[in-house]
Amino acid sequence: MDLEHSKPTITKIINIKDSLPKKQRQLCDYILKNFQSIGLLTIKELATNANVGISTVMRTINALGYENYNDLRKDLYDESFTSESRWTLKRSIEDIQKEEGEVLTLVQIWKESVSLLNKSLDNDLIVNFGSAIELIEKSSYINVLGTRPYKATALYFEQLLGEFYPKIRQLSHDTEVVFDRILQLDKDEILVVFAFEPYTNRIIDAVKLAYELGNRIILITDYISCPVISYASVTLKVEVSREHFSVVPIIALLEALVIEIGKRSSKESIKKLKRLEKTLKEKNVLFSY
Repeated sequence: MDLEHSKPTITKIINIKDSLPKKQRQLCDYILKNFQSIGLLTIKELATNANVGISTVMRTINALGYENYNDLRKDLYDESFTSESRWTLKRSIEDIQKEEGEVLTLVQIWKESVSLLNKSLDNDLIVNFGSAIELIEKSSYINVLGTRPYKATALYFEQLLGEFYPKIRQLSHDTEVVFDRILQLDKDEILVVFAFEPYTNRIIDAVKLAYELGNRIILITDYISCPVISYASVTLKVEVSREHFSVVPIIALLEALVIEIGKRSSKESIKKLKRLEKTLKEKNVLFSY
C-alpha cells in the first residue's frame, strides 16, 4: 500500500489493526481519525476519548512495538499534518439554513471548496497519483464502483474517461450483481472504488472479493481509517470538511486522472475525440453555427 509512505507509525497501525481485539481496533480507528491531535492528549484523555480503558491503550502501544505512550505520541506528532474532515449533506443543509442570504451561502461554499482542494494536495496524494496512473496504464480494463452519493462520482469518471478510453466498465448501476461482475474480472483488470463515510457493506465486501481474486485496487477515500484501506494497491485520500458536504476535491482528482491518461495516449485520444465530435455534429446532437 502506497498511502502514508512517509508515516511509518500510521502505516503500522493500518496494517495490524484488523488483527487486534475489538477494543484495540476501536482505539486504532480513533487514532487514525484524530492522529493530528494525539500529541496533545494524555494517556487518560486518549482512553476516555476513544471509549476504551487505559489497559487497552497500553496493550495497543505494545502491539505497535512501543514501550511507552510518550514515544508513540511523539511519533504521531511528528507524522501529523493539517487535516479538517468529515461532512455530511444533512449537516450542510442544517448549517446553511442558519445563514441569511443566497450570496453568503455561495461565498461560504466557494471558500470552503477552495480550502479543501488546497488541503487535499499534499505530497502523499501527488506520489500516489503517479502510482495510480501507472496501475491504470498496465491494466487491461478499469472497473469503477461507487454507492450512494458517490455513485455520481463513479459515473462522472466513466463518462469523462470513456469518451476516448474504451477500456472502462461501470459496476455502480446494479450493485445487486456486483459480486457476479467482480468474479468475471481477469487478473490484470483493476477496480477503482469510492469509499467514504458512512462506508457501505456492499463496498467493503466488493473490495475484499476483488482483493481475494488477485485484482489490484485504487481506493479513493476520506480517512486512513477506511476499513478497506489495507486491501488497496494505491490509496488517493482527499480532504472532507466538518462544515459542508462537497465532492469538489474528488471531481478535481478525477479530472486530473482523466487528463493525465489522455496525455499518455494523446495521439489516439485526440483522434477518438475528434471522431466523436464529428459524429455528434453530423447526428445533430451538438449545436453548430
